[in-house]
Amino acid sequence: MRVLIIGSGGREHCLAWKIKQSLLVDKVYTAPGNAGTALLGENVDIKADDIDSLLSFAKDENIGLTVVGPEAPLVAGIVDRFSSQGLKIFGPDKESARLEASKIFAKETMLKYNIPTAGFKAFDNILSAKEYIKEKNSPLVVKAEGLAGGKGVIVCQTPEEALTAVDLIMGRKKFGSAGERIVIEDLLSGEEVSILVVSDGKNIIPLLPSQDHKRAFDNDKGPNTGGMGAYCPVSIVNDALLSKIMKEIFYPLINGLSKDGRLFKGMLYGGLMIENGRPFVLEFNVRFGDPETQAVLPKLKSDLVDIMVAAVDGRIDKFGRLEWDERACVAVVLASGGYPGSYEKGKEIKGLQDLGGKKDVIVFHAGTQMVTSHSRKASPRGEQSPVTRFITNGGRVLNVVGLGNGLKEAREKVYKVIDNISFEGMSYRKDIGNRVFER
Repeated sequence: MRVLIIGSGGREHCLAWKIKQSLLVDKVYTAPGNAGTALLGENVDIKADDIDSLLSFAKDENIGLTVVGPEAPLVAGIVDRFSSQGLKIFGPDKESARLEASKIFAKETMLKYNIPTAGFKAFDNILSAKEYIKEKNSPLVVKAEGLAGGKGVIVCQTPEEALTAVDLIMGRKKFGSAGERIVIEDLLSGEEVSILVVSDGKNIIPLLPSQDHKRAFDNDKGPNTGGMGAYCPVSIVNDALLSKIMKEIFYPLINGLSKDGRLFKGMLYGGLMIENGRPFVLEFNVRFGDPETQAVLPKLKSDLVDIMVAAVDGRIDKFGRLEWDERACVAVVLASGGYPGSYEKGKEIKGLQDLGGKKDVIVFHAGTQMVTSHSRKASPRGEQSPVTRFITNGGRVLNVVGLGNGLKEAREKVYKVIDNISFEGMSYRKDIGNRVFER
């Protein structure tokens, strides 16, 4: 089988790495990919939102399965287009993708199916939003209603901070059209966890819980990002709590959508808050999380491609329990200076060539590009020899991932490798997984 992966981040490199291990797979393509995916298969110069070109490529190359990484193509209806042409594609249809595309739609859906979530109100008028904040006079969360790359959520401890957030999103258009409408939620307290489940529309299989680190700086300081690191497993989610999460959140959603004539097929991501042992939904995403995927899939022993094909075909119920590596996994993001704000590209990444053979450590590329030049120094005769370099090409540049017997060992392996990698302006959090030790 030939597999096409859509996207260009660390998530897609991790997917390519895992999919390539499947005995069902002959070749892996990634569109548009990055320097890391180019080492595992063939990059295709097609943007993730160019659905027409992706569809033509999949038909011409006899692609057996397409896996969608980012949310934008899903929201644009890529699954509907591919399915109408008889092509297997892992992901939800356009209508189901509204769970991520519209926070208002997601909140209303949760209310409809009695799924626990924070109290909220939606606004398309800046003055009305500010009046509501003054009336509430309590900690709140202000969210851009549309897609904002994981950065459109502002946690506000005071009314003044909430008023500033409304000005930033609706007044100054920080997130463009995504902020034309906003959702203002009551602030929940507790610990956040990420739960990924595979659904065939009627049945679900949960992956192992993980915990993301959204803020840019140590000790959860600074602005929200797409994610600065993650670890798996999460000790606060035991079997009893996971069962409760499935019973109160995921099954009500999948069953409710099914009764309404919508079969959610693909990966469903729940960003949850655990408050006094009770799970509440902060958000739903309709695809693999990033960087959670990089902390979860290295532990998966079962064949990921087999699971995804079963979901597309509607036979997830035929699977038993998934097999997992018992070790802990930690993923740390190395970012460009200035991320999640403005940053420069084209900085040479040093140290990657010296990491070969590092046991239980994987480096997944995200915002990277491979550049090949020629040097005369390598040959005494002066012939030109190709020299390959890696340069930065995005905000989140690399994911360093480690497996270990316990979280402490996994972390130590990761940070030891990070000490050997450098590029101008490189930044990263040094406290990924600290909550476990604090707890």
